[in-house]
Amino acid sequence: MENQLNFPSKEDIQQTFKDFPCTKVISCVDYIRKRKQAQCHVYSYPFLMKFYEQITNNFPGGFYPYVRIVSLYDEHPFEHEFFLQMALAFPLMSRLTLINYCSQNSKQSIDINQNFEIIRYHHLIELNIRQ
Repeated sequence: MENQLNFPSKEDIQQTFKDFPCTKVISCVDYIRKRKQAQCHVYSYPFLMKFYEQITNNFPGGFYPYVRIVSLYDEHPFEHEFFLQMALAFPLMSRLTLINYCSQNSKQSIDINQNFEIIRYHHLIELNIRQ
């Protein structure tokens, strides 16, 4: 039992803001088990900031037309579908930082007749990849 992590759930976080005067509050709770950490994103929607940092595979989606700077971080691999979701969610993204300790599960290979849709980030001018 000493290794058990007790962090609040997404529902617990949402309940905290039930009387918040904003029209919509979004929350996302991520647990990084290997590091025994948790992080929570809480923001009003629509999201007016120009950056969105440390997005994980648990990203709730949405449309963020003001965001220009994005960073992705997770201990689980980001798959092709996730990058499609990022292109739709952040249409004006100009800088992307990717920090991930696991490679993709579904890598495209010459031996496999599987076609992945090309993902276009029309405004991307800087890409940083770290392991």
